[in-house]
Amino acid sequence: MANVVVVGSQWGDEGKGKIVDWLSEQADIVVRFQGGHNAGHTLVIGNQVYKLSLLPSGVVRGGKLSVVGNGVVIDPQALLAEIAQLKSQGVAVSPDNLRIAENAILILPLHRELEAIREADDSKTRIGTTKRGIGPAYEDKVGRRAIRFMDLADLPALMPKIDRLLAHHNALRRGNGMAEVEAATVYDHLAAIAPQVLPYMDSVWSLLDVKRREGKRILFEGAQGALLDIDHGTYPYVTSSNTVASQAATGSGLGPNAIDYVLGITKAYTTRVGEGPFPTDQMHNEIGKTLGERGREFGTVTGRARRCGWFDAVLVRQTVRTSGIDGIALTKLDILDGFDEIKVCTGYRLDGRDIDYLPAGEHAQAAVEPVYETIAGWKEPTAGARSWAQLPAQAIKYVRRIEELIGCPVTLLSTSPEREDTILMKNPFET
Repeated sequence: MANVVVVGSQWGDEGKGKIVDWLSEQADIVVRFQGGHNAGHTLVIGNQVYKLSLLPSGVVRGGKLSVVGNGVVIDPQALLAEIAQLKSQGVAVSPDNLRIAENAILILPLHRELEAIREADDSKTRIGTTKRGIGPAYEDKVGRRAIRFMDLADLPALMPKIDRLLAHHNALRRGNGMAEVEAATVYDHLAAIAPQVLPYMDSVWSLLDVKRREGKRILFEGAQGALLDIDHGTYPYVTSSNTVASQAATGSGLGPNAIDYVLGITKAYTTRVGEGPFPTDQMHNEIGKTLGERGREFGTVTGRARRCGWFDAVLVRQTVRTSGIDGIALTKLDILDGFDEIKVCTGYRLDGRDIDYLPAGEHAQAAVEPVYETIAGWKEPTAGARSWAQLPAQAIKYVRRIEELIGCPVTLLSTSPEREDTILMKNPFET
């Protein structure tokens, strides 16, 4: 039985929710392994729309075990709110189908407040985050002062840990002109919420090891995209976790030999939310406007309009390598229907020379100029196609050219938000 990792190969918003839902039907377990409730996955099942931020997409399917791994940072309030929303939509969520790693880090109100202050700063330090406290929580994790999920199970020992945390945060708050936080306030907040979330706690690394040895199929669900990776992304305009496929092992407690196949979700064009470099950005012309309107490009979590541009083969080729992607699930091909011509970025020009990769330096990333190849468009619709025979010939040529440029096969093709509108060339679970 193969275990599959799903990652975004661009800046997120590639349509992972639909693909993970489509794959989860074959999986026994779906695991989130990084990020927090800054991610947004929209699932459309029949007439019902589910918007998930923290929980694995498999939670909406009966008979699946959903797991939140140690690589995720968890806001207990957001967790309970999302569970309540799903229950209101008729989805059963209980410890029978949801487990959360005991060593996962908690996001507290003080994390949200700190991030909001930073993002409101008029200086050039604004990153364009969701202001949900993700970054400050990860900072506390590596600073070895964080409160972990398991700490809620031992309230008598919690106060010294809170004091350690506040020794850092109150100094920051004073420097930002914010009122200090009382230790008792943090304690009371956690003590009140502990009984509601502790039933979901588990030793996830051990649980997953047992399930793997039993031959269960595990689907690892990534959040955001590889270009937002803290190491391999467009730093500093990145998220605070590792979003590449290898994090599935670290963020769940399983070894890398547990990963059999990596599927990269890739939009047929390119989008980005927030600040940072974007070589093929078309937001200031009709191309970007058209892509945004047709693709309904608004963030699931923030509602912010996404910047839209042509497909950037340089970036995807790079993430294919940094994530070890075996196959691509190409989404939103139908948004390109009707264009007379379509451009694809095949390389960059930097300081008068041609390069075939995105440089790591912040200033170099902002300075690269895209080198385009123009491909003829198609007038016939691809929306709703469920076989290659239903696709226009020129659309097939476009897909094949993308494969050549990124050095990776397209193994799934999505032609609408509906889960049935999917063309399968290779099943990732059957490697």
